Amino acid sequence: MKKVLFILGGILLLLIILGVSFYFWGMGAKSSDTNLVTFVISNGTSKTTVAKNLEQDGLIRSQYVLDFYLFFSRDNIQAGEYELSPSMTPKQMIEKFSNGDVKINTVSVTLREGLRITDYASELSKNLDFTEEEFLAQVNDSTFLEELVNSGEYWFLTSDILDGNIYYGLEGYLYPDTYEFLETATPREVITTLLKQTGTKLEPYKDAITNSGYTAHQILTLASIVEKEANTPEDRKTAAQVFYSRLRDNWSLGSDVTTYYGVLKSLDDYLTADDINNVNPYNTRLTDGQMNGKLPIGPICNSDISSIDAVLNPSDTNYYYFVANTCTGEVFFQENYSEFISKAQELQSICATN
Repeated sequence: MKKVLFILGGILLLLIILGVSFYFWGMGAKSSDTNLVTFVISNGTSKTTVAKNLEQDGLIRSQYVLDFYLFFSRDNIQAGEYELSPSMTPKQMIEKFSNGDVKINTVSVTLREGLRITDYASELSKNLDFTEEEFLAQVNDSTFLEELVNSGEYWFLTSDILDGNIYYGLEGYLYPDTYEFLETATPREVITTLLKQTGTKLEPYKDAITNSGYTAHQILTLASIVEKEANTPEDRKTAAQVFYSRLRDNWSLGSDVTTYYGVLKSLDDYLTADDINNVNPYNTRLTDGQMNGKLPIGPICNSDISSIDAVLNPSDTNYYYFVANTCTGEVFFQENYSEFISKAQELQSICATN
């Protein structure tokens, strides 16, 4: 009898040793392969199914060992997409599931030059998890704007953007480019990313802006007008010269694009007499003298570096007028009003027959 008990005890001990060995083997990393793969846990997936799927995907050695571990553990597995590799132990994987350490995808968003901040809000909301209204609310949050100005991180941001008459405080300050955002990015995070890019683009021009006789806000305001009025680098430099001449001689800028912005109309719409005479701090078509020698209160779009460079390096010409061929986008410059009217009538006739 004692011999039988001894044999049974030996077998039991051997089974325990084999079981423990199998457990530690099963809880070890399957391989040294560090390549990441995406592992998805859907809502409502049981722990047993998770273990089974991990083995089927070649990420663990044994679903049964992990099942045993999960039976006694109190880990709460959260649904989501995770990045795992066979070099991770099952316990490390479960810790990721328990912590909700999900894979966060990035989203590519292209914000084109010459567009308004409302256009940016629309494009961003299509790709990220916030609405246009939420983005615009952040843009116009006075506390947030004051934080940005006072942070010292953005030398080009001044108290000019805090003027309550400005439609959107950061209009003209969000640099147009293609960005990669985390899909979980908030409006605040997106804005600071865009502002950092603006700072990077403006840094080579910092001295030129500082010594221009204009504030950074004024330079960006003029650049935004030039952005909308001309298409080529040379035309933009000449358009900038026209506006400087008008400012110097206390003329109004007389820019249609500022009038469109002032009444929040698209350039595809028509300006009415009421629009042209609408009194607002953007409308440079006003003829009563209140906008003579003045820039609009702020930028009317977000311009790229070509327009900013044009404003800082205007052409050496004597033009006071320009008119564009709306069919081709070509811009023609004139020194006096009679030349301007003549060219405008000529272009109107050409476009009418094409």
